[in-house]
Amino acid sequence: MTSFATSPLPGQDHYGTVVTDLDPAALDDPAVRAALHSLWLDTGVVVFRGIGGGIDTQLRLSEIYGEPEVHPMMAGTDIRTEHRALAPIEFDRDDGNIYEIGGELRGGYLPWHFDGAYVDRINHGGVLRPEVLPGRGGETGFIDQIAAYDTLPAALQQRIDGLSVVYSYQPDLTKAKFGERPDRLVQMSTLFRKGMEHPSVQVRAIHPLVYEQAGTGRKILHVSPWFADGIEGMENEEGDALLREVISYVMRPELMYFHQWQPGDMVLWDNWRMLHCACGVPPEERRIMRRTTIVGDYGLGRREAVAA
Repeated sequence: MTSFATSPLPGQDHYGTVVTDLDPAALDDPAVRAALHSLWLDTGVVVFRGIGGGIDTQLRLSEIYGEPEVHPMMAGTDIRTEHRALAPIEFDRDDGNIYEIGGELRGGYLPWHFDGAYVDRINHGGVLRPEVLPGRGGETGFIDQIAAYDTLPAALQQRIDGLSVVYSYQPDLTKAKFGERPDRLVQMSTLFRKGMEHPSVQVRAIHPLVYEQAGTGRKILHVSPWFADGIEGMENEEGDALLREVISYVMRPELMYFHQWQPGDMVLWDNWRMLHCACGVPPEERRIMRRTTIVGDYGLGRREAVAA
């Protein structure tokens, strides 16, 4: 394949790839499309460096992996962007999330998670593109949970086999039960606050803690620290301790990649296996991103049964 070049993610040899020298005109070539689709499934996250092309290229690139859909939390709202399939990922001091973390204020911070953990249907991925980048900060982090599963001791792998995790929507990150928590909530955005009223989050969701990637059989450690309430049937001290032990293996620094954004970048990730986070920006900075959401559902999530 000579239509683009590939290289490893900087400092990361467990997963991911960087694509360079890709002319947007080549996105119509079936062979190029097939090769890019395989990269995504094989490596989990693909950084398209210097691809440029704006909205049109982002939409055409997204269509290689599936139909771009309206993000579920945007459905029924009055939020509008340049295209119905583009979701706004923006930090604005006047109406954006601001947290204090280690004595530092960060706007637009999001902890480690996979999208849709709090609903039963999980989209297959996303493509993120910057429009306005801050002078400092604003990195996006990724963790591959195929690589994370491989770090688990055999005894722990056996112990969690067949278990599931219960999730609920929690917009206040200081109240997250698992994973990293900010020290203090300074300001919550209107979008996050209104999310509590969205019909899709009124009943908790349940997802398997481990499942196999279709077509490869590779085991995926499927846990989102943000939104997790506990292990189904074990929402007690024992279950919480087990889930914290599992998450400690996921949060190993050698499994993390933090993307340093440049103009012209686009980043694609497989939401069925990757965690991601937003490191945030100083409150005086501005960060505007556009994200497409790739339609799909791995078919293993379900709603918690609610007594009549």
